[in-house]
Amino acid sequence: MPFLLEMRDLTRAYQGLRPLRIRDLQVAPGAVLHLTGFDAEAAEMFVHLLTGAALPDEGDVRLFGTSTREITDAEGWLRSLDALGLVSHRAVLIDMLSVRQNMAMPLTLQVDPMPDAVRAQVDALAAEAGVTPSLLDEPLGRIDPETHVRVRLARALAQSPRLLVAEHPTVGLPRDAVAGLARDVAAIARHRQAALLTLTAAAEWAGHAGGEVLSLSARTGELVRGGSFLERMRRALGGA
Repeated sequence: MPFLLEMRDLTRAYQGLRPLRIRDLQVAPGAVLHLTGFDAEAAEMFVHLLTGAALPDEGDVRLFGTSTREITDAEGWLRSLDALGLVSHRAVLIDMLSVRQNMAMPLTLQVDPMPDAVRAQVDALAAEAGVTPSLLDEPLGRIDPETHVRVRLARALAQSPRLLVAEHPTVGLPRDAVAGLARDVAAIARHRQAALLTLTAAAEWAGHAGGEVLSLSARTGELVRGGSFLERMRRALGGA
């Protein structure tokens, strides 16, 4: 079965720091995979490489079977992203608009008034992502950090992605919110038969979402199963 994402022998310099190196990463359909060892800058570059917003200095990135080097026009680039759902704090949200209006933006630019069909679709996405119904008409700038993440999740689900990518989703969240969010995101991915790829430094996240943990060696680019991150995860959950 073809991989949804492949990165091989990848090197990319960024911000004058040590280059981001990834020796071999493969994400199969339905996989649940958590990557650690990516700080904020490295995670941002990883997402740029994944989406084709940046190209590797060496190596190759293949998203849904197509090398990002082969995408040469805006239309092809947008098509390559159709089946990718990205949950990122860098995705633009507008504080003065309501929660519902922010969730509608991947579907339409007509958010005031919002077409009835779009409203129904948005409300269904909100329910799936665990957004409290009473918050839908509140200005986004007034809501709590966890709901912000769930709004980003709902937006990421709008185009029915085959690969759901969460970039440090727990940043700014209270610790007691992490477990429920992790379980919900993993359950949504399973229900939709989508793969889930998370870049995270939160041990609790992987512990509650399940799946496999890979730790990046920045020097070699190797992704190592388990290791110190897995041990921290087990300790955080009270395991052996």
